[in-house]
Amino acid sequence: MSTEILVNVTTQETRVALVESGLVQEVFVQRESRYSVVGNLYKGTVCRVLPGMQAAFVDVGLERTAFLHAHDILPTGDVPIGEEPAIQELVHEGQEVLVQVVKDPLGTKGARLTTQLSIPSRYLVLLPYSRHVGISARIEDDAERTRLKQTLESVIAVEGATTGFIVRTAGEGASEEALRADVQFLMKLWDSIRRSAKDAPKASMVYGDLPMVMRILRDLMGTDVDRVRIDSAESYERVVRFARRFIPEASDRIELYDGEGPIFDLYSVEDEINRALDRKVMLKSGGYLIIDQTEAMTTVDVNTGSFVGHRNLEETIFKTNLEAAQSLARQLRLRNLGGIIIVDFIDMQDDEHRKQVLRVLERSMARDPARNAISGVSPLGLVEMTRKRTRESLEHILCDVCPTCGGRGSVKTVETVCHEIFREIMRSARQFEAKEMLVMASSDVISRLLEDQSTALAELEDAVNLPVRLQAEAVYTQEQFDVVLV
Repeated sequence: MSTEILVNVTTQETRVALVESGLVQEVFVQRESRYSVVGNLYKGTVCRVLPGMQAAFVDVGLERTAFLHAHDILPTGDVPIGEEPAIQELVHEGQEVLVQVVKDPLGTKGARLTTQLSIPSRYLVLLPYSRHVGISARIEDDAERTRLKQTLESVIAVEGATTGFIVRTAGEGASEEALRADVQFLMKLWDSIRRSAKDAPKASMVYGDLPMVMRILRDLMGTDVDRVRIDSAESYERVVRFARRFIPEASDRIELYDGEGPIFDLYSVEDEINRALDRKVMLKSGGYLIIDQTEAMTTVDVNTGSFVGHRNLEETIFKTNLEAAQSLARQLRLRNLGGIIIVDFIDMQDDEHRKQVLRVLERSMARDPARNAISGVSPLGLVEMTRKRTRESLEHILCDVCPTCGGRGSVKTVETVCHEIFREIMRSARQFEAKEMLVMASSDVISRLLEDQSTALAELEDAVNLPVRLQAEAVYTQEQFDVVLV
């Protein structure tokens, strides 16, 4: 399976696409006006403690105050096992705290914080307030896990480190020299952060994570990435310098793209992004998914569509669900959908079919770097799952709520608006005195009032004993209207 990373850079926006076997799997977007702050460290000030929520609001200098839950606060004293201290025992208003952002502000919510800091490098993650040495769960080979742990513990002892470390997935196969270089780098970096935090003003950033392109290369640039193509000469030079210092084995896989067409026209990335904003996802068989993102959760409905199969209904449903499970895993990554996800598979009578669909979904989701959990298939064919969300979805980054429907996904019919206008005329005639009434509405509504509703309008004029004048407004949406007393 060939894997490429495509980087599109403009003055106001940077986009990165991860492509596997010619299919876009993930898209990252960073705009000058809206930087991700995940991973950044801030010197914050507790501005409000909420005992009922076991949380506190912290001012870190962002647009909205950030949220710090008691679970994410490292206790300073001895805490009995199994007991969780109250939030007021952990922090108080006005207290200065060194915190790290674990979730960007999403919608109306502020950033999510933690005091359990973690600072990543190429192969390791530094845990400043721990002595734990761990290995990523994604490294499954027992012999390699043992080798890495023993090697890292030996390096830590020689370097005299007093912090904890975790070997990242990218650390699989890393040599002792590479691990030592990362340990030394992270120790120097943490020492610098501590000094900066002492002198930093309140509500200010102490340490910023790498720019998006470098961060993605650090996290994704494993041996399975065949090449990275960048369409900006300036960014290319910067990335190559970064790679030569931190990922030397990958530097020769970074290329400057000088093709005639836009880089995102390769593998139809631009088309994939546009399709990822649609509710409907077509399957090769003729079936389709309907994906709806709401404030509380994401729902996915699976339909057979035009797929009629070749044998019987149960076989048709089974094949559609199998294809949907594979497609869904990719769509969740591509759209960056997280939180609670409810999948309404087509009802299957055969219990073995249900198990196979669930296995395919689990296998497909296993390739997703975001942490996820999947429940069993319910008797109604529903699957509940969760996927960790640390940044906004593709739709939230690229789209605004529809100004016409306000996010409902539908607008009132012309006939409904006409009846609302009639009721408003009756209400205004009873409350106020006027010589006539002027109705301003969209051209479609005015046309309906002049044609199909003309008799009803004439009867209404007689009932209120006032003439009603109509005026079409080009800028009004279908639901907008005004009844003016003249």
